[in-house]
Amino acid sequence: MQRIDNFDHALALDHVNLEIQPGRIVGLLGPNGSGKTTLMKLAAGLLVPTGGSLRVCGQAPGPQTKARVAYLPERTYLPAGLRVREALELFCDFYADFSREKAVSMLADLKIQPGDKIAVCISGGKDSMLMAKLLQELQRHGKYPFELVFLVMNPGYNADNWKIIQDNAKVLGIPLTVFESDIFNIVAEVDKNPCYLCARMRRGYLYSHAKELGCNKIALGHHFDDVIETVLMGMLYSGKVETMMPKLHSKNFEGMELIRPMYMVKEADIKAWRDYHQLHFIQCACRFTENCVSCGGGRGSKRDEMKELIAHFRKESDVIEKNIFKSVHNINLKTVIGYHKDDWTYNFLDDYNDKK
Repeated sequence: MQRIDNFDHALALDHVNLEIQPGRIVGLLGPNGSGKTTLMKLAAGLLVPTGGSLRVCGQAPGPQTKARVAYLPERTYLPAGLRVREALELFCDFYADFSREKAVSMLADLKIQPGDKIAVCISGGKDSMLMAKLLQELQRHGKYPFELVFLVMNPGYNADNWKIIQDNAKVLGIPLTVFESDIFNIVAEVDKNPCYLCARMRRGYLYSHAKELGCNKIALGHHFDDVIETVLMGMLYSGKVETMMPKLHSKNFEGMELIRPMYMVKEADIKAWRDYHQLHFIQCACRFTENCVSCGGGRGSKRDEMKELIAHFRKESDVIEKNIFKSVHNINLKTVIGYHKDDWTYNFLDDYNDKK
């Protein structure tokens, strides 16, 4: 097998003949530039030999062999030569249950338009930090220009939590735009539903400040698990069927739109990214949990109950969480007792006798 590298047409690999027996673990040793990474890329099907042939598990590299080769680069980045759609298609080649059509649909659903100015709202947790980095990469490698403002509101973080946010932003190369508020002081005096009030106030502040900065969209870091938890919470504790929308127009801030770019990303994948890079993020950092810097304080909420319930479902079946998600995409209005939209309501008895 032979491979000519793109850099000055140097010969990266020449006459490599390597056979690894099943069950053996082999390490590739050598100085920088000796072809270790090139060999792994060839095995993973990311490169093709310029001479000779390559067999992986008795087959030429392709869709059947990619599932057997795990290639994880030393640094995570999108290939500079690929457009966003091409990068998504490359990703799809590695995952059988993630089709190219689904990737293109996700890209279209995000609806980032040329000239958009997006306020990427960063709370300091793992979700919003990953979203910020992904959108930054999308901006760098996308096919049309748009602006990003990495917006952080300091509602009264203690010194330790605030330092974690700033340190993580520096590590990830994310330039922060910061403004202050006194939300934590206000919410600390509230006895009933303080978390709900805090979330509503924070979003209002973010909308307002984003609009002052000339943004037309705000991006929040909610993920797939947040969506299905919301579905269950609505059913079990509010007696209603509703979900968290992937995007919506603001009712109170004209011309503003909210988008959730990580709507289809599972929390387990976000945690895997965090743990692989040995990053530590704050979770809920309000006055009720601020003594816990990054351990995940604030346990015992209704959302935590839903997380535990879904974790139980996941052990029982690998389709339940997907079906919770699909359930709000596949509502048969003929088989529900009633529904409403804005001020209009409907009950199946309203026209029951008309359908004889």
